[in-house]
Amino acid sequence: MKSADLVDRAAAQLAPLLLPGSTILAGLSGGVDSVVLLHILSRLAPRHAWRLSALHVHHGISPNADQWAAFCAELCEGLAIPLSIERVDIAPLRAHGIEAAARKLRHAAFARQSCDFVALAHHADDQAETLLLQLLRGAGVKGAAAMPLLSAATPRRVRPLLHCSRQQILDYAAAHDLRWIEDESNADASYPRNFLRHRLLPLLAERFPAYRDTLGRSAQHFAEADGLLDELAAQDAADGMQGGTLSLAALQALSPPRAKNLLRYFLHRAAAPMPQAVQLDDMLRQLCGARDDAAVCVAFGGAWQVRRYRGRVHLVSQPLAFDHRMTLPWRGEAELAWPALHARVTFREGGEISLAKLQRQPVTLRFRQGGERLRPAPEAATRTLKNLLQEHHIPPWQRDRLPLLFCGEELVCVPGVAVAADYRAAAGEAGIRCTLEAGHIA
Repeated sequence: MKSADLVDRAAAQLAPLLLPGSTILAGLSGGVDSVVLLHILSRLAPRHAWRLSALHVHHGISPNADQWAAFCAELCEGLAIPLSIERVDIAPLRAHGIEAAARKLRHAAFARQSCDFVALAHHADDQAETLLLQLLRGAGVKGAAAMPLLSAATPRRVRPLLHCSRQQILDYAAAHDLRWIEDESNADASYPRNFLRHRLLPLLAERFPAYRDTLGRSAQHFAEADGLLDELAAQDAADGMQGGTLSLAALQALSPPRAKNLLRYFLHRAAAPMPQAVQLDDMLRQLCGARDDAAVCVAFGGAWQVRRYRGRVHLVSQPLAFDHRMTLPWRGEAELAWPALHARVTFREGGEISLAKLQRQPVTLRFRQGGERLRPAPEAATRTLKNLLQEHHIPPWQRDRLPLLFCGEELVCVPGVAVAADYRAAAGEAGIRCTLEAGHIA
């Protein structure tokens, strides 16, 4: 493939996806693949009125990491492309393995960017390696689908070089006299991907020279099968998936393979890691087979739990440690973080809590201590917080972690549950609404 062909191929992949004015951010490691991608995008962006920038994620793993960042800065300056450099700390994730930890941190860095698309430099050799690695790990259809041209992440990830070989990328770099950096870890065959790249695939190429294309087609077949399985799971879920939970009855009504497919779909929709096959089997067995009053809790993925409550399956993040004695003052902020539930407490105008009455004493957020009581309406009796939480079907694992709004020593509000009658705003009186919000409250 000639140099111009590589540019035209990338343009054919991107043009149907990116409207004029779209913002595209290139992931730039400094290696030859990402340097070639950035060079191609720098030629295409003016033609299609795309706004191009780049991001370099500084992992700090290599002793040469600072030089890599400096190289990327020099490269982008020469191409007049804005560059952001984001430093990440891999230490807390080392237990997952260096490759997996670095990948997780890169994905998190991309997710924080404000752009329409993130362009990644994966190519046909990467796709073949990824498919083989997934199969060797015993992955299912979703894992074997490997990498799509366009992923559903936010912002969207696009891989315009996915049908180009590594050699074609090297030829392009040579034709344009491009410079790049070599990551010394790429030669370390102790990493599974490098073992495939340097030991297995050259041997495979001797007997099957077209393996890149054939494995790429296999990945596409797996992706189509995965799409069909997702369509089936969506039909099986029907109205069973609501509020981030899944109906237990929907699972119990299906055959084991179909129930596992629905459970995988439920986990994937919540961006949870996929459990191993034996974990998924145990998860399904406990959810569907435990007695009605059993407190089912299955941990997986290092930071996730699947729980069962009132006939529904809940997916929750592993709870963070918290100090139940903590008092958080509210001084008119629009929101306050509430880490114990991976959530935030928001305060908005126009609600049912009287602002004037809140000015009588200092206002604080606290945890439940036991013995709290509240009268939810003028005509209602005073109720214990325990009874109110049960009546509102608050899951047991959340009850001690809920934020309680106090004015002085009086309980004013349990967000999403009740407001004390004595603190309700009168008609026409200025008030606020206190709510608990998060993308995934657990």
